[in-house]
Parts: sequence; structure tokens; C-alpha cells
Amino acid sequence: MRIYDISVPVSSETPIYPGDPGVKIEQWSALTEGDAANVSMLHFGAHTATHVDAPAHFIANASKVEEIPMDVLIGMATVVEIPDDVSVIDAGNLPWLEMSGATRVLFKTRNSAFWSDPSQGFRTDFTYIAPDAARALVENGVRLVGIDYLSVEKFKSKGFETHMTLLKKGVVILEGLDLREVPAGRYELICLPLKITGGSGDGAPARAVLRALR
Repeated sequence: MRIYDISVPVSSETPIYPGDPGVKIEQWSALTEGDAANVSMLHFGAHTATHVDAPAHFIANASKVEEIPMDVLIGMATVVEIPDDVSVIDAGNLPWLEMSGATRVLFKTRNSAFWSDPSQGFRTDFTYIAPDAARALVENGVRLVGIDYLSVEKFKSKGFETHMTLLKKGVVILEGLDLREVPAGRYELICLPLKITGGSGDGAPARAVLRALR
């Protein structure tokens, strides 16, 4: 039974959404300096690399990341491959036959190839999910939507309609996936965001894996 790690590594080279905190990983104490143990200090935003968006990310007084139900984060998921010539996932190009009955949908797009060279920095030309597709996903009972770059939303969106459409209905958004090695199909998703209880509860980095069903 194969397990795919679909998490993006966190390092100083990890692309960051413009305006978010950068990644700093510093040595707090070190064996080489005579300290009793190695301890690293981490500094980065809640939406770094592979991460989960909670409703509180865009909606005042909405539920926080620690309140996301575990039964949404773990369970059967469908990886849907979108052709490389598609830059916008809209309702018209959602492959409903592949997604039939799916409650967790992960979109594998041309974005996954971007992770091959993180030194290129943040890409503004990533494939995103259009608001009408978000509405269709909600209407069809999808509870978790994932994509293989740092946002489901068009870059420089004004109203963040895709986020709002999903989060208002309690749909979990999983961003920053690396699906390069994952064929389209059904898997078991295990996604565990950090249980952060401070701050606004807007989201958290996560380790996400897919387990092949056979």
C-alpha cells in the first residue's frame, strides 16, 4: 500500500504568497555550541506551504482552525487531474464523472510542476478555482477542496469570492499541495493541521498524505 507525501517542505526557499510572513528557521541552541540539545526557532505564517484555511481566515467571528472537524480532514478523497492548458477551473470543466459522490476533491493541475524549482519564487500565473466552480462543489456536497498551489483564488482577487463561497458553507480549503507523483483516482486522505489555539485561528500548516487503497 503506497503512501504519497503531498506536503510541500518548509524552508527558506519555500515560495510565500506576497504579503505573508517569510520563513525563518534559526538555531536557538546547538550541541556544537555546548548546549544540552539542538533546538530550532521557527518563524512563518499560518498559510505557509501546505496549509488549511479555516472560515476565520475571511469571515469575522467564524469557526477557527482548531474547530475543523477531524472527520473532514481524514477520509476518502478524489484526485482530479486538470489538463495543463487549463488555467481556470470553472464549473464547465469540472469532470463530474470522476468526482461522482466525492466529498473531498483535490485538484492536480499544472501548478504541481512549480514545486520542482522553488527557487523561481512565487508564481502569479497559477491555475485557480473560479467562483462558479466553488458554488458547484458546494451544491454537490463537497466538504474539502484542495489545490496544488498557495491559493484557490485568482491572484489579486478583489472580493475573494471563491474563498467566501467555500468557507461560508464550512468547506475546508487545503492549499499548497504537491501532487506531482500522484495519479488521478481515489485515496485515503490524512491531513493534520497544527492545533494552533492562539491568534485569529485563520489557518495552520499541515502535513498531508494520501494512502493508496490497494
